[in-house]
Amino acid sequence: MKHFFRVLLFIAIAALCSGCGSQNGPGSAAGGQGGGGQKDGGKTGQNVRTAETTWQYVDTAMGTVIQQTLYAPDEETARDFSLQAMELLWGLERERLSWRLDTSEVYRANATSGSGEGFLLSRDLAELLESGMELSERSQGAFDMTLGSVTRLWNIDEWAAESNPEGFQIPSRETLAQALSACGYEKLRLEWEERDEGEREEGRGEEEQEENEREKCRIFLPEGMQLDLGAVGKGLGMSELTSLLEGQSSITGAVISLGGSILTYGSKPDGSSWRVGITDPFDKSSNIGILSLEGQWCISTSGDYERYVEVDGVRYHHILDPRTGAPAVSQVRGVTVLLKDGLLSDGLSTACFILGPQEGMALAAEYGAESLFILSNGEIVMSEGMERLFSETR
Repeated sequence: MKHFFRVLLFIAIAALCSGCGSQNGPGSAAGGQGGGGQKDGGKTGQNVRTAETTWQYVDTAMGTVIQQTLYAPDEETARDFSLQAMELLWGLERERLSWRLDTSEVYRANATSGSGEGFLLSRDLAELLESGMELSERSQGAFDMTLGSVTRLWNIDEWAAESNPEGFQIPSRETLAQALSACGYEKLRLEWEERDEGEREEGRGEEEQEENEREKCRIFLPEGMQLDLGAVGKGLGMSELTSLLEGQSSITGAVISLGGSILTYGSKPDGSSWRVGITDPFDKSSNIGILSLEGQWCISTSGDYERYVEVDGVRYHHILDPRTGAPAVSQVRGVTVLLKDGLLSDGLSTACFILGPQEGMALAAEYGAESLFILSNGEIVMSEGMERLFSETR
């Protein structure tokens, strides 16, 4: 029995600047619904100057390659921002998102699975989980952050990164059913702890008082449940990077790629649009089309050819269907979602892949997102707003 694998970047930046080049940093396996990034930060990659005010930096974080194209008045400004961006991404993984690093909140929350005392969350992670649970409800469970026990069982990301994945084993029905029984967003419980009346502070408005009363949140994970935030990790990174850019007036424009997620911000000196290429899933060496964008956007893509293992002609990819615990069977090869909010765009692309074009497009529209679906027969289906931004090139 022969096994084949391929690790692919699914979406690429096209024609960002004339003569753009880059210097590659070390690579590692990427995350998704079915595996969060696991690699902690290292030394920031070197830069390549590509135009008078254009600087590029390449490094790794969140288990993927991070490419930064920055428009700044000088190298020192660009380099300083690049370092801040990488520290931010490494910090997100190290302190909040990783299920492998014992320094992260997710790791420590998972360690309390089955505990009656639960785990006290930071406000940021609690609000992230609340947003994720809302998306789970609105997607009828197509998106689920509680699949950790199942994703570890399949271990697709690790096998896809292997040069010789001969030992890959398809989980048995019994083993898969047991792991799946510990999952389910509806079993997850978040409880905000209100302050006592005596802790209410004088001189604050009622709205501010109510906000402060929700400062503490405790999570309760049933026995065996494990969080996996891989499907929103890079989206959160895009959202945090947007906030960082908003505080840097000297960075007039940027495009930052986090694997299959891309952030555009500001503008180029010549005023031209950001051009983001969407890879053709049937010919990964070329683009199926180009998005032309102005200003700040988060572009997230999910597909069955991003990370996978093939066994006897069957592709086992990293996007797991919470209903079956197995790689999703979909008429879709790839989904691209366009939204201002990185966290939601990342989660939506996963949910839309599982739901398919009709239900997926309706879900994206609920969030004000534009969506594009590449079907298994080669047809492209997209929202009305996406039609105005997308130009097919095949």
